[in-house]
Amino acid sequence: MENSGDYSPCEPLLLTVPDSCSGKRLDLALAELLPQHSRNRLQTWIRDNCVEVDGELVTEPKRKVTTHQRIVLAMPSDGRELAEAPEDIPLDIIFEDEALLVINKPAGLVVHPGSGNWTGTLMNALLHHIPGIGEVPRAGIVHRLDKDTSGLLVVAKTLEAQTHLVRQLQARTVKRQYLAVAAGVIRRDSGVDAPIGRHPVNRIKMAIVPENRGGKPALTWYRRLELFNHCTLVECALETGRTHQIRVHMASIGHPLVGDPVYGKHDPRLPPFHRQALHATRLGLMHPLSGRLAQWEVPMPADMRELLDTLRDG
Repeated sequence: MENSGDYSPCEPLLLTVPDSCSGKRLDLALAELLPQHSRNRLQTWIRDNCVEVDGELVTEPKRKVTTHQRIVLAMPSDGRELAEAPEDIPLDIIFEDEALLVINKPAGLVVHPGSGNWTGTLMNALLHHIPGIGEVPRAGIVHRLDKDTSGLLVVAKTLEAQTHLVRQLQARTVKRQYLAVAAGVIRRDSGVDAPIGRHPVNRIKMAIVPENRGGKPALTWYRRLELFNHCTLVECALETGRTHQIRVHMASIGHPLVGDPVYGKHDPRLPPFHRQALHATRLGLMHPLSGRLAQWEVPMPADMRELLDTLRDG
């Protein structure tokens, strides 16, 4: 291997393909040449237009390389090079064995690194807590919770467990129940069956979008638990797992979540709340090793309990 010597994340790294890497995929060759970086991270850099081979921009990790080809890796300089750095971030662990980790995520914790949030994420915490999980795609994360949504989230510790969980999610056999405080008075239990896609104008939002325009099927069931003067505590069950699904579906029927800064607005008749009032309270799935049903439940966090107390007193 030949390189440019000491480098910083914003300097291009120059490499030459050795005989041992000839005929290998680009991502596998880079993983051999740069063992300090995970294969998943290298694949991300390739897809993000950071790699040239003999002067040609290559965006496919499976592209084959041959001996003596010159690779230029322009390592990102916006902070994303820290996305897979282990960080000692405390985790509220509900269950752990050799296949799974189930955590109770606090509101405010970003699950996966992204623009503006390259550090301090759940992924950084997992890389510190479970040595070697960086070899599992996305550090074992198979589903997400929004930054300001609290509650249960499962992580696969092995590639086999991750494949098993992804198949369950695709088959819609993973059971997820949420507690939410929705604006307005909800008189009966029902559901929302409406496709969700990226908002056609505001790209940071999701919206009800017809399937012929890119929307994906989405189904949310909701059940009334407690009625207040101007809002309702509901339990929501997901049949699908689209981004912002509960928030979009409840807003679409005129009942946005209390505190939601994106899909709702503050009702002056309600107490202020600093985030969307949404908590993933129950999770059920088939354990990848035993094949038996495993279920977990966690109560609402203190901020949502205090919100309900205030509503009851009002």
